[in-house]
Amino acid sequence: MRRDRPSDQAGWVTLPREGSDAPAPTWPLEDPTDREHDLWDDMWTRPQAVMWAALSQEYEVALFVRMLALAEQPGGSVERQKVVRQYLDSLGLSVQGMLRNRWRIADAAPASTDEGPAPSRASTGRRPSARERMRVVNGGA
Repeated sequence: MRRDRPSDQAGWVTLPREGSDAPAPTWPLEDPTDREHDLWDDMWTRPQAVMWAALSQEYEVALFVRMLALAEQPGGSVERQKVVRQYLDSLGLSVQGMLRNRWRIADAAPASTDEGPAPSRASTGRRPSARERMRVVNGGA
């Protein structure tokens, strides 16, 4: 199925690749462990944190962090792991969750080259030939 219709592009949110530079909110639950504190700080640097803050999802993120810390422990139950997986999806931390939330991460800035950008398919109006696609750097042979 083709997914390049203009209507498919509406509603997507592009998240900054560099993540959030805002400080992590105050931990909303009781008595975090050291591991929970570390995870909490890490989660709030991710690109998804921009949307969590906008949607006031501090409690959801804190509950995810708590469950993740518990699931990491030796002998962690399968049920906890299932809950962690559900949180990964609902918070947009998995590929499936990103798709479901209609979030995407901004493309990386292109590295500058001396040659300039290669002509794109859109600018030339044609697909590159097999010869153009197979061109490699001369290895001195």
